[in-house]
Amino acid sequence: MRVLRTLLISSRPLSWVNTAFPFAASYLLASGGIDLAWVIGTVYFLIPYNLAMYGINDVFDYESDLHNPRKGGVEGAVLDRTMHRTTLRAAVATNVPFLAALILLGGPLSWFVLAISVFAVVAYSAPGLRFKERPFLDSVTSSTHFVSPAVYGLVLAQAEFTPGLWALLGSFFLWGVASQAFGAVQDVGADRAGGIASVATVTGARSTVRFAIAAYLFGGGLMLLTPWPGPLASLLALPYVVNILPFASVTDDDAELAHRGWERFLWLNYVTGFFVTMLLIWYATVR
Repeated sequence: MRVLRTLLISSRPLSWVNTAFPFAASYLLASGGIDLAWVIGTVYFLIPYNLAMYGINDVFDYESDLHNPRKGGVEGAVLDRTMHRTTLRAAVATNVPFLAALILLGGPLSWFVLAISVFAVVAYSAPGLRFKERPFLDSVTSSTHFVSPAVYGLVLAQAEFTPGLWALLGSFFLWGVASQAFGAVQDVGADRAGGIASVATVTGARSTVRFAIAAYLFGGGLMLLTPWPGPLASLLALPYVVNILPFASVTDDDAELAHRGWERFLWLNYVTGFFVTMLLIWYATVR
């Protein structure tokens, strides 16, 4: 039970919906119904995918996590060294069966998108790649973790990629870039103590927050190019901007103050998700 509890914490249950919902919604809207692929894909992106993404991160970020006061709860586990091998094995054991099933249910293009998604999960934290230590590439890779399930769902359902759909995906991608960048601000001290580079440690806390604000606003602007009622979703970028605006002048020395904004961000996602769901239902009824 201790092992299972640790694996559960490591998989970040609070964030499961952030990867499962994009797949489930995109596949459902594109295919028009629930089938075996929807069930398997939704379960995969709900739990195994997150265990791999965050579990691998917790294993190879162990040194910096020791210095990070927000780790050890819903925002991630500080994995004891004795749990490292178990976590990696659990990630492989839970992911492989689902990936095999999804490969059987898809075709070459869906395999390609799924491969990019899984590669991004591994490359973000694994030694030798460590994209999380490459400024701006860390934000791009992190955003891929959340956008690629949506793209995969669309490709698997053989959706037509219209300009409006590309605008929506671009908006979602910028949301992910902004969110990762702002999330890195609160960890400037811990990352530097652990010898980890990031967009925030390299460019500075203040510049990173302002970059995140710009990305949120640009992402919201892209939603104006989507079919109705999509443009209404542009308003959903504003709460994220308001949330992090108080930290636009934060310094590296007091970067940990941004954690207050990050705590609000975690719950803001649920509120935003509700309105996104309502807009998707609206769109499904009028298209």
